[in-house]
Amino acid sequence: MTCAIIPPYLLQRLASLDDPAMAPVAAAARASLQRDQPFRGVREGEPTPRAGDAAQRLLTARVAQDADRTIFDAAGTETLPGTAVRGEGDPAVTDIAVNEAYDGLGHTHSLYREVYKRASIDNRNLPLNATVHYGEEYDNAFWDGDRMVFGDGDGIVFRRMTASLSVIGHELTHGVTQYSANLEYQGQSGALNESVSDVFGALVEQRLAGQSAEEASWLIGLGLFTDAVEGEALRSMKAPGTAYNDDILGKDPQPADMSGYVDTRDDNGGVHLNSGIPNRAFYLAAIAIGGNAWEKAGMIWYTTLTSGSLAPTTNFADFALATVAAATELFGGDSPESRAVTSAWDGVGISPWDNTVVSNGTNG
Repeated sequence: MTCAIIPPYLLQRLASLDDPAMAPVAAAARASLQRDQPFRGVREGEPTPRAGDAAQRLLTARVAQDADRTIFDAAGTETLPGTAVRGEGDPAVTDIAVNEAYDGLGHTHSLYREVYKRASIDNRNLPLNATVHYGEEYDNAFWDGDRMVFGDGDGIVFRRMTASLSVIGHELTHGVTQYSANLEYQGQSGALNESVSDVFGALVEQRLAGQSAEEASWLIGLGLFTDAVEGEALRSMKAPGTAYNDDILGKDPQPADMSGYVDTRDDNGGVHLNSGIPNRAFYLAAIAIGGNAWEKAGMIWYTTLTSGSLAPTTNFADFALATVAAATELFGGDSPESRAVTSAWDGVGISPWDNTVVSNGTNG
């Protein structure tokens, strides 16, 4: 499974620009869409490295070791992995993208190791590999099932993809999901896959900055846009639909609750759109619980993801129930944490405990 950070609807809008002044942007977007086409959509029969049921994954888990990072340079080609340019423990180099990738992998590894006691992405101390300078003006970053890959952006709308720590944390978390719940990248389960990556991408950034839930920006992709764009980031977990409002990019189309659920076949059933709904649920839970979001709220979501109770096709309602179950397991059924999670899902129109989900959307 390959998952990219820039939604196809953004690239499609840029690719359709007919202003001569924006010709380089349109050309870069078209080329990026063409590169991404082989992994848009669900790959039937693709093998997965999922270890099996929860008991087996626990048995095969190892003591979490230090990160084992290698950064490669594709030098503008589309050949992976490229040339190794910095290994674990090597000093910083003059290439900022290499250093950002190296540091971002380390900060993400640290969150999972130190907070959630996870032994790297696969819970078996998987080495962390990343390739920078992929393609020419490539407007994306992705996890391809084995490594992180970063483009440099077109320089007009998008900066280099390593510039945002939340992007690095987001993409590596697709690997965590791949090795745990293995949520199918389609419909509501695909939107949950995207949302879980946004959650932990945000938490990596917040932990490094020492920001509480109240202090954090809750923006995903902060730093990716150039100064020419009227917008802060790709997505806002706090207020989905408000991350950008730009003449070139248009307005952020994410819904914030189930009343705005987008029923579409595009983008694997709207995985980058409808992820705004569970994103806001996590934000609401984190704010209600208070303190550092990576501690209690993050532990609830991490426990849910790795519990073994989620089916690959889990929908929003089932995921909501699973998070309440995790909060109950961790903190007690009538705890403030459990009540906060229940209230958060109610706040985005998902109340499976009352048999009500305000939506016209289904998984698949």
